[in-house]
Amino acid sequence: MPQAAEYQHRRQAFMKSMKPQGIAIFPGASEVIRSRDTHFPFRQDSDFFYLTGINEPDAVLVLLPDAEVSEILFVLPRDPHAEVWHGRRLGCEQAQSLSGVAQCHALNELDTLLPEYLDGSEHLYYAFDQFPVFEAKLREHLRQLRAAPKRSKTAPPHWHDSRPQLHQQRLIKSDQEIALMQRAADITVEAHKRAMQSVRPGMFEYQVEALLQHEFRHHGGAGAAYGSIVGGGENACILHYTSNSDELCDGDLLLIDAGCEYQGYAADITRTFPVNGTFSPVQRALYEVVLASQEAAFAQIKPGSSLPKAQEAAIKVLTEGLIKLGILQGDVKTHINDLSCRRFFIHGLGHWLGLDVHDVGNYDADGAPIKLKPGMVLTIEPGLYFAPDDDTVPEQYRGIGIRIEDDLLVTADGYHNLTAGVPKSIEGIEALMSAGMSTGMSAGMSTGTRERATSASKRGEDA
Repeated sequence: MPQAAEYQHRRQAFMKSMKPQGIAIFPGASEVIRSRDTHFPFRQDSDFFYLTGINEPDAVLVLLPDAEVSEILFVLPRDPHAEVWHGRRLGCEQAQSLSGVAQCHALNELDTLLPEYLDGSEHLYYAFDQFPVFEAKLREHLRQLRAAPKRSKTAPPHWHDSRPQLHQQRLIKSDQEIALMQRAADITVEAHKRAMQSVRPGMFEYQVEALLQHEFRHHGGAGAAYGSIVGGGENACILHYTSNSDELCDGDLLLIDAGCEYQGYAADITRTFPVNGTFSPVQRALYEVVLASQEAAFAQIKPGSSLPKAQEAAIKVLTEGLIKLGILQGDVKTHINDLSCRRFFIHGLGHWLGLDVHDVGNYDADGAPIKLKPGMVLTIEPGLYFAPDDDTVPEQYRGIGIRIEDDLLVTADGYHNLTAGVPKSIEGIEALMSAGMSTGMSAGMSTGTRERATSASKRGEDA
């Protein structure tokens, strides 16, 4: 976890962006009911976590840069009875130590103290329409202040969305954030390598997902940073396929898009590889086009460049490859200008990465693409997808989906690939899968497959 000084630095940076006599209010997330009296696993609001490091529900941060006490935190009070049922709480002392705030109060004091902080402030910073329950209480406090002019009470007349400023701040990662993201990436690398070594025809997609989840948790991650995509065969053509329910067939490709969340930070890796461990000639030809397009995009990742420049480089390579394979016919330049490859490359080239897998931060400013700067982290993920019923595509390509994705940190002189540890060359993938198969055929078998193999072996011994 980052040190308290890191959170203090982040809060100070935000307060410097506020107007005079401002107040900023950041609620934490609340627990969400899953069914009746059970809840989904708690996940803190990313903005609140970024500013405090506090991972408990219903906490609130108040920033008053012009006040004597500029940082006030409200958290659930210690409660031995509640903690026996639902787990330990930090309480004010530990929360103050962890976050480094100047002052901390029990949450039940918020309704008394918040109107005092609001009174006389000129500018209110808040993420409107994001926390409806809390916002209803906030608006009631503001209404009461506006209704009390005879008691010299005033509500902030100017309201500002706190997110644009904070999200641009989050776009540049600190050294501590980069270390956490590298750890999330390292865990995810091991998970993808285990999947490659374990997959066999006859396994089910959900069994591969279970292997990924085991690696995430085994190495200290919170679990998956998003719904893992484990799509065999035609399922790889569904971009956000997460049912992960089908059997993996000999001769098909398997697309895995999965990442670990570690101390709040996400990794995001995609690899596509053959279920039986060997690319067919058709699969190999398509895969090489996608891999070459990713490498072309990588060459554009450096300070002063932009994501659209990387996308242009990828599209050029994809277009040339599609023409070479006979999937597109005609002039390369015309197809590039017409973006013809978009029929088969139907998503963006990448996105920011951080506390959210699709992390915050603008992609454009003043009508121009955001220029890359050291400390930004983004994914690069070209792909090609050929619908199984698309009769305009040569039959041998139909039903194939390929995506390759890595997480890149922009550095002073280019980039650092946080996820380079997972093989993606055809030779590297096949070698890793071959090594996995040689260590034990039952490593990735389904229970039914293993039982059938054992039964067959016994029949052979009896004979």
